[in-house]
Amino acid sequence: MSPMHFTLNSTFALSIMGFSMHRTHLVSALLCIEGMMLILFTTITMFFSAINLPTMSPAPIMLLAFSACEASTGLALLVATSRTHGNDHLKNLNLLQC
Repeated sequence: MSPMHFTLNSTFALSIMGFSMHRTHLVSALLCIEGMMLILFTTITMFFSAINLPTMSPAPIMLLAFSACEASTGLALLVATSRTHGNDHLKNLNLLQC
């Protein structure tokens, strides 16, 4: 395994571990998800540039656009949650309650 592949895999694994272990605040969960999306963008960009496949060149840009939409939706949920509940603790949220 090359050092670049090891770095990308370990960064993605650290983002998943951070998302699964430190879920106290909504901001930290959103940052871990954003980190995973950026690592996926980097990996897909490197893969498609290495194999020189021109038909799949818009795929990383579409992934980056979806990542930006996910980030804006997450921040909107963060603002709405902090206004209604007063904080962004995930354990205070009940998803089944209206």
